[in-house]
Amino acid sequence: MTILLEVSYFLAMISFIIGLKFLSSPQRAKLGNIIAGSGMTLAIVVTVIHTFFGGPVTINLILIIVAILLGTILGKRMSDKAEMTKMPQLVSYFNAMGGGCALLLGIIEGQQLYYGDNPDRVAEVVLMTAMMIGATSFSGSVIAYLKLSGKQKDIRNRFVSIASRALLAAMIAVPFLVSYQLLHLNLIQEIILLGTLATLYGVVFVFPIGGADMPVVISLLNSLTGVATALAGIMFHNLLMISGGIFVGSAGVLLTLLMCKAMNRSLWNVLAGSFKNAVIGGNTNGAEIEITRTSIGELATNLAFSSKVAIIPGYGLAVAQAQHLCTQLEQLLESKGIEVEYIIHPVAGRMPGHMNVLLAEADVHYDKLREMDEVNDEMSSYDISIVIGANDVVNPSAESDSSSPIFGMPIIKAYNSKQVVVIKRGMSKGYAGVENSLFGEDNCHLLFADAKDALSGVIGELKTLNF
Repeated sequence: MTILLEVSYFLAMISFIIGLKFLSSPQRAKLGNIIAGSGMTLAIVVTVIHTFFGGPVTINLILIIVAILLGTILGKRMSDKAEMTKMPQLVSYFNAMGGGCALLLGIIEGQQLYYGDNPDRVAEVVLMTAMMIGATSFSGSVIAYLKLSGKQKDIRNRFVSIASRALLAAMIAVPFLVSYQLLHLNLIQEIILLGTLATLYGVVFVFPIGGADMPVVISLLNSLTGVATALAGIMFHNLLMISGGIFVGSAGVLLTLLMCKAMNRSLWNVLAGSFKNAVIGGNTNGAEIEITRTSIGELATNLAFSSKVAIIPGYGLAVAQAQHLCTQLEQLLESKGIEVEYIIHPVAGRMPGHMNVLLAEADVHYDKLREMDEVNDEMSSYDISIVIGANDVVNPSAESDSSSPIFGMPIIKAYNSKQVVVIKRGMSKGYAGVENSLFGEDNCHLLFADAKDALSGVIGELKTLNF
């Protein structure tokens, strides 16, 4: 049985590697999830069987089996009911559960180490590190969930910034002070103190973060949970936990760095909770923006006389659930020889890859999706760029206004298109709370309507046109 257990762990690790590799390709991402999930299922089943044959059936084994069954049922129901707009909240919720597990494991294992016969300070430090990271991920993910759900507002003030740095410094200092007997605490007291500090740090870390910075935070919190899992694996001498945690942690860190680059943020500022404050009310230079309206009929006519069209999706498209209409519009235009492409910003939506998943749900072919970096230099080749629900990621202020909170953030240069049409329900600001100077450009027209109604109307108009 021990050999069977080790073989299943090895196969699970191989499945993680293959699954992770497949996730780098949209065409094979679903298969990658299935392969990795199958490997994890195999490891869990063999572990339970090994435990069953390794001794008498105990109440703990029964509880583990019941917990797995309940978790599977509840997880399936939650994922089935989750709307595309609520996907970031679901990710934060699940990530909080992972961090909470690391926190509980730290408390339980800490007691066993304290009452054990052979205290090991190295093991204690590994345990406390895993616990602190898990606690930070737990509380941070809970606050992220509340903020994404609109139940918690951003809190930005000097006290929060100072508290964030002080708590981080305290978490680093306490183990050293205890080790050199400058702070007299036993292991259980130390764990309680560090767990409390880490939980508070997770709260104040996420409090000031809002707007377009949220994808960075979600990615970072996911990576923290992976690191906590790897450290827990070291404690339990479990190679599967170590490898799985390393995969999640390293992939999360790399994704975090990519998100930081896309948001023009440094990783230190993310860790310290130092984010630029959005300017609320008015645009940053105080000038009035004169907008030009357009209509569904005018947009349909202009599309009919176009040869190349770009669709730039954002969170508003997900809210309106209009992704399937985008596919219909694309198919209708292409049937008349008009080229249509989707331009994706790395942080469009509320989490990394949000728009890719949204469009994949509507059966948009992967070849039609183009990243911001590969298309920005050729934006002038598009006759019309239709911006649906995106705001901050096409805001020229990021390039031209040094006083803007999003200054320096790479954007999709939609303003270089021959014509830009922005579909919005009103003049509300984007998630970063900043006015969009694109609306005042001569080649920009605003179509005030729900995305679903607007696209449905445009499709209907195009069908009546003989083009």
